Amino acid sequence: MDLVSVRTVRTPSHRDDLALSPGDRPLGGGTWLFSEEQPGLTGLVDLTALGWPDVERTAGTLTIAATCTIAALLRVRPDAAWSAWPLVDRCANALLASFKVWNAATVGGNVAVGLPAGAMTALLATLDATAVVWTPDGGERRVPVERLVTGVRTLDLRHDEVIRAFVVPESALRATTGYRRVSLSPHGRSGALVTARWTADEFVLVVTAATPRPVVLRFAGTPDAAALDAALGAELGSDADWYDDPHGSPAWRRSVSTRFARELRADAAAAAAGASASAGGAR
Repeated sequence: MDLVSVRTVRTPSHRDDLALSPGDRPLGGGTWLFSEEQPGLTGLVDLTALGWPDVERTAGTLTIAATCTIAALLRVRPDAAWSAWPLVDRCANALLASFKVWNAATVGGNVAVGLPAGAMTALLATLDATAVVWTPDGGERRVPVERLVTGVRTLDLRHDEVIRAFVVPESALRATTGYRRVSLSPHGRSGALVTARWTADEFVLVVTAATPRPVVLRFAGTPDAAALDAALGAELGSDADWYDDPHGSPAWRRSVSTRFARELRADAAAAAAGASASAGGAR
């Protein structure tokens, strides 16, 4: 839609041009920003003009620019050892967006909106990504993505701070991942999105869409069913911990998320048992 209150659009060429005035907002792809009225918005600062590389690989990390589009992320050719990479495609498809939206919507924009159903938030939290946040004094701070989104459309981010990138450790990319999603209609917004990442030494479970903020549970090795249920109960013990909107009631979201969590734990346990059997047979 037209943003009739906008009076200025700036295209910065370097970081010094990035200062945000009251009423300004960073612009990535704009797929959400232009989807509804934005009261108080008077200026846009187009981050894409800064020319950040979509992805950068260094020893031990993959850095994804905040302005990297979902389509560009899907075009990345993963290393053969990146067992977790199929999760990228699954989370992209969880958005139920057309290829036109994928070519405009940015990874950083999906996180910065702070919606419970932000599938890029789920992806990055599952991969232990850290957000690089540029501060107005010319410095930066780093925040785990799981702690960056603090609630529905609320972030640990000041008005004059900008998300520059997300740093993903290669160790997470080498892990096995699992994915479960449900919505109330075939093409509806995610009502629950539960993902997991595991190795022989760690099991990480991430609940999004069903909760106001990402909920991440970590275990040393694959937990047994009782330990998983206890951890879920401790972190998400009441209906107030679950999101409530037309896309699902708290009781329903608790039920399906718990089922998904148990299924993913069982998948990890079966993989561990298979690996143990293979190791035993090789002796």
